[in-house]
Amino acid sequence: MDSTTIVLVLALGNLAFCAALFFAEQRQDAAPGRPEALTTWGWSRQMQAAGWLLLAIGGANVVPERLALPIAYGLVIAGVAWEAGALWERGGSRGWRKLTAPALALALAAFLLCYWIDEIGLRALASSLILGAFYLSAAAALARGWREASMLRRFLALSMALLALVVGARGALVLLAPSGWGWMSNELLRQLYSGALYLLMLLGGFGWQLLGRERLQDELARLEVVDPLLEVVNRRGFFNALAPWMALARRPGPPTALVLFDLDGFKRVNDSYGHPAGDVVLRTLVDVCKRQLRDSDQLGRVVGVEFAILLPRTGEQDAAMVAERMRAAIAATKVKLDRAMISLTASFGVTTIRADDSSVTLLARADEALRAAKSAGRNRIELAPPPAIPAEA
Repeated sequence: MDSTTIVLVLALGNLAFCAALFFAEQRQDAAPGRPEALTTWGWSRQMQAAGWLLLAIGGANVVPERLALPIAYGLVIAGVAWEAGALWERGGSRGWRKLTAPALALALAAFLLCYWIDEIGLRALASSLILGAFYLSAAAALARGWREASMLRRFLALSMALLALVVGARGALVLLAPSGWGWMSNELLRQLYSGALYLLMLLGGFGWQLLGRERLQDELARLEVVDPLLEVVNRRGFFNALAPWMALARRPGPPTALVLFDLDGFKRVNDSYGHPAGDVVLRTLVDVCKRQLRDSDQLGRVVGVEFAILLPRTGEQDAAMVAERMRAAIAATKVKLDRAMISLTASFGVTTIRADDSSVTLLARADEALRAAKSAGRNRIELAPPPAIPAEA
């Protein structure tokens, strides 16, 4: 294909991605909190589409080429820079503008200087190297956290890096070898350059959408095992964490303890102050409890305001000491609301995993100890009764 056709394809391709993004995100636009990275990526595609379209129009002598080409290349370069910025922002780098904005300003100034000095060699060198550098920045954003990255992110990072090198090499080879370099003729180099830009457009567009889908799937999988209000594991997540320790309990070794606790009289908080106030109290409770636990301990919300704590390699007496620290910390905490200062207490049931336990018998024994703590006056700790010793024949 000739240059005008390639440029027109790039323009229409970016416009198609902009249109697809517009219609795909209508439901997100209707709700507050649209991700900033998505907005940045949308603007980047619009700038690239406008730049490539202006290049196509300039090549057709519709707009004066002397005016159209600098503006068009400026829009394309800015669009690629903003696309890289959107990937950095999506990866959690909020300060990408502090580096991208001055780098873009310098890049545009360098390109304009090269354009006015020489319209062929230096212009090709500047545009290729600048675009290649910003595409390499996009690849670096995708490669961030390589060990934890998914296979999709790794593929996109490697592909974009290789294509960015092809884009950057085109300008250098044109400047160093105007008549070609061995078997690498200028026509073949131009075709490789155009193909690399086309593939980068496709990878950038489809990659963005696939990464969004991947993130959504990861979030849905996380919500299956995490309580969205308190950011602790839910019942399913807790039983998943409990399963390997149940298996280890059948072997000789240090014991593993389970603590169940329940807030005393929590219903009056919701009845008197409303569920939003109850949510504040629960979040405060979880923060207080986490400060009393080790990194290896697992806190989970089993049901309602009943919580469970898995304490690996912890005996019953040590678990009781942990529960006592938590009980005292909860009793000493006052939650400030708009209309009141709320104090709460909690009751605890403590047991350890036994070799013949199932999850049902374990939870039943801990729950029995918890009920005993409530029956004995609440705001206290009760240990589960020891296993019965079989009578001798």
